[in-house]
Amino acid sequence: MTVNETYLRRSLEGDRGLLDAVRDARLPSAFDNAFGKVLLPRPFFVPEAEIRSTAADLAAFFELLFSMPDRLYGGDLGRYCEALGIDRARAAVMSRLADRPALYGRADLSHDGESFKLFELNVGSSLGGTDRAELARTLLEVPAFAAFAEEHGIGYVHTGERLAGTLREIALPLTGGAEPVVAYVEANGGLSGSTHLARSFAEMMNRCGIDLVIGEIGQIEETGGRLRLHGRQIDVVLRYFTPNEIVEDPAGPQALEPVLRAHEEGRVVLWTTPQSALFGNKGAMALMSDPRMREGLSAEESRLIDRILPWTRLLTPELVDHCRAHRSELILKPTADYGGAGIVAGWDSTEQEWKDALDAAADGGFIVQRRVGSRPEQVVDPQTGELREWTPTWGLFLLPSGYAGSYIRALEDSAGVVRAGTFKTTTVFHTPDPAPQAPAGSPEAALTKDVAWQGI
Repeated sequence: MTVNETYLRRSLEGDRGLLDAVRDARLPSAFDNAFGKVLLPRPFFVPEAEIRSTAADLAAFFELLFSMPDRLYGGDLGRYCEALGIDRARAAVMSRLADRPALYGRADLSHDGESFKLFELNVGSSLGGTDRAELARTLLEVPAFAAFAEEHGIGYVHTGERLAGTLREIALPLTGGAEPVVAYVEANGGLSGSTHLARSFAEMMNRCGIDLVIGEIGQIEETGGRLRLHGRQIDVVLRYFTPNEIVEDPAGPQALEPVLRAHEEGRVVLWTTPQSALFGNKGAMALMSDPRMREGLSAEESRLIDRILPWTRLLTPELVDHCRAHRSELILKPTADYGGAGIVAGWDSTEQEWKDALDAAADGGFIVQRRVGSRPEQVVDPQTGELREWTPTWGLFLLPSGYAGSYIRALEDSAGVVRAGTFKTTTVFHTPDPAPQAPAGSPEAALTKDVAWQGI
């Protein structure tokens, strides 16, 4: 019996210590304010060997992703941006610095019952979910859960602690080893609807020893050759603004330029640079899946893509008929939006709605992706004892140091799409259980479920 099965069995038998563990956890106040009402009543579990193997694949996928402009466009970022539908104003912001993008991001994954599959890759520092590790930390302070964890050898990776270590390391040239002052910087007006999220993040980072100052880019000042936020001299700008937000704000480019210049001159570290957005664009995954890319890949690189990425294409007029014929298998996504905005699921649309969505999107700016199956997770309701099924999205974090923890967003509606504000959330613990066995048949059969689609 796996750890997950044991946890469910004990919960169904009425083990109040486990059923009430999330309720009994002493959540940090800002975290509780931000997420207390949307927490699932239990954490999720995953074999450590499986999640770390997936993280290794994703780290290799990142490296392959970063090589695309060179492989496909001879290093010409202008041509790369044009292929992804990125206009000149946004491309100018994204390519202003020549730094290699930092390996920092969150992969959004589904588990199809055999392995994890990637359906979205968030590249750069403006990431949500990092603070769910605080739920794992506080659960281990609940006696009943701590006893269960010790009995079954479970653990976790704290994303905030890993990020704190990275921030200290990148700030070393400026701090000489002292604790850095880090500015959490949103776009102008960006804090108006997200202050509760910023405070929860700051609360976590402060506990991890990082002095975090929250503000907006227009509030940064330059005095004496150094950048300041609310009067504090800062060592690191933790970027929570996007190139889109900069371009759409008339004052954005002017506010950003001193930060970029200070980064170039070594007077501050911008983590991460806007160049990361070149690879967070959903169209980048479509290029990875495209047959043209395959021509320049090694056999190992092709197998890597087949293992984790479903069939994904930039939507063009030539693909519309194919997409109409396979409505129940496809989902339509804008290349640059986030939080589920603009997404249309074919299986959740009428034929006319799907046709209209495809026709409106065929001129550019959208990808179409084959549906990723998702294994439901069972949760016992502490109040009723009822067993319910939730469909999770697994968020896996990566840093230069490697795997940096996971968290969950989940829906009760298995046919739904995870959108901002519509899900419940929890944390992830690792177990010593063996990873799922590979399906029967040849390795090639297991890796190429989309093989009939690859030439499309």
